[in-house]
Amino acid sequence: MKEQDISRRKFIGTAAIAAAGVAFTSKLGLAKSLLQAKPNSKINGVQIGVITYSFRSMPSSAEQLLQYCLQCNINAIELMGDAAEAFAGAPARVTGESYADRAKKMADWRAGASMDKFKELRKLYNDAGVTIYAWKPNALGKRNTDAEIDYAFNAGKALGVTHVTVELPDDSDQTKRLGEFAEKHKIHVGYHAHLQATPTLWDNALSQSQWNAINLDIGHYTAGTSSSPVPFILKNHDRIMSMHLKDRKYHDGPNMPWGQGDTPIAEVLKLMQKNKYKMPATIELEYDIPKDSDAVKEVIKCREFAVKALS
Repeated sequence: MKEQDISRRKFIGTAAIAAAGVAFTSKLGLAKSLLQAKPNSKINGVQIGVITYSFRSMPSSAEQLLQYCLQCNINAIELMGDAAEAFAGAPARVTGESYADRAKKMADWRAGASMDKFKELRKLYNDAGVTIYAWKPNALGKRNTDAEIDYAFNAGKALGVTHVTVELPDDSDQTKRLGEFAEKHKIHVGYHAHLQATPTLWDNALSQSQWNAINLDIGHYTAGTSSSPVPFILKNHDRIMSMHLKDRKYHDGPNMPWGQGDTPIAEVLKLMQKNKYKMPATIELEYDIPKDSDAVKEVIKCREFAVKALS
């Protein structure tokens, strides 16, 4: 085990003190205050990240999400769209607002949104030592306008991502459409699947564009196919932009604390290490959080699991 992992406890204490001291500072002040507590979750050659969805049970502004990453000693993330858009000045939800009204309001805002705030957000994270490798905007659906999809890719570029992520559409025309936008912007689309995952599920989208890619969830794949994702990874590793790590049981089984389900998380991590795969392995916390714990503590446990597997 590397010294950086042995000193994790010392790091968490430092990050917690830093977070407490900057709770009411400006965004710029937050970044400066955290410069002395740079996280590192690249473990023996494998980049471990986290999707900010993991912290959904806690207050989740962009600044708060950054603090959680620092407390977890994680230096790379997949950023969910809501926090980034709120930081960028998106209109707030109004009580009683209809879906149609909300969709139109967001479409209008996205069509004219400045990229300056997204660049500011990237700097805030980067200054603290955290890279945003992917983001999952709520603007890549069939009902979203072309202007919204352009916005999603431009915002991704401003954030510095290598790919955007979205649920895999069941509409071939939509994956073709997104592939064309991805090629235009030179940013990949990583398609995410749940229990519908099969060894051939992504084949059509991948054939449509070299910019269409995979955001594999090994927990969902295991639960949906009742088999190991390792053969799929070996076959498709060059088209996988990032992988979600979670532990589920076979036969559509539940999410479990890591090591208690059927998903071969440790085997996958060792495969990535052995074959020098560069895609990030993304912690996604979905099992029930114990009453005496919280999302940060559980993500730390998941990171510890990865450290043990890769040591």
